[in-house]
Amino acid sequence: MSNLENNGRKCLSKNIQKNCRKRYNIIRCSFNERREMAESKYGKYIITDPKPNIWDMEEGNVKDGPDVMTPVAYLDNKVLDGAFYVESSWFRKANQFSPPAHTHDFDEVLAFFGSNPEDPHDLCGEVELWLDDEKHILTKSCFVFIPKGLKHCPMLIRRADRPIFHFAAGNTNRYVKEKQ
Repeated sequence: MSNLENNGRKCLSKNIQKNCRKRYNIIRCSFNERREMAESKYGKYIITDPKPNIWDMEEGNVKDGPDVMTPVAYLDNKVLDGAFYVESSWFRKANQFSPPAHTHDFDEVLAFFGSNPEDPHDLCGEVELWLDDEKHILTKSCFVFIPKGLKHCPMLIRRADRPIFHFAAGNTNRYVKEKQ
C-alpha cells in the first residue's frame, strides 16, 4: 500500500474504511489530516473545510446557528496561496440574521440552488436579496452577478421547504466587504 493510501485511510472513519476506494482517500480528510498528505503532489488542492470560527461574532453581527446554516467549504488566498475567494453552505430553514448592506471592490457571484432532484430549477424556498435599493424575491435556482461597487444585502432566507445550497465566489484572493 502506498504512503498516500496509508495517510488517506488514517483519516477515514472505521465505517467508511470498509468500503473505501483509493479515489476517496483525500476527499474525506480533515484540514489537519490533509496537511499530512501534502507530500502528495495535488492533495493540497482538495478543500473540504469551512472557514474557521464561522460562528464567532463578526463585526458585531450575531450569526444564525448550525441548525439554520451549515458551512461546507471555504477557500481564499489564506487557505491556499494563489486561490480566489469562494465559500459554500446549506440553509436548512429561514435565517434571522443577514450580512448588512455592503459593497466590494471586486465582482461577486452568489448562487442559490434547490435540492429537489425532480425539479432542479425549484429553489425549494424563498430568498430575499437586496441589490442597491431593489428588493428581489428568488424562488428559482439561480446565479446572481454582483458587479464591483454594487451595494447588496440584506440576504434573507425567508422560507426553506428543503435545504438550499448557497455559494459565493469573487475574483479576488480574499473576501473584504465595505460597509455602507
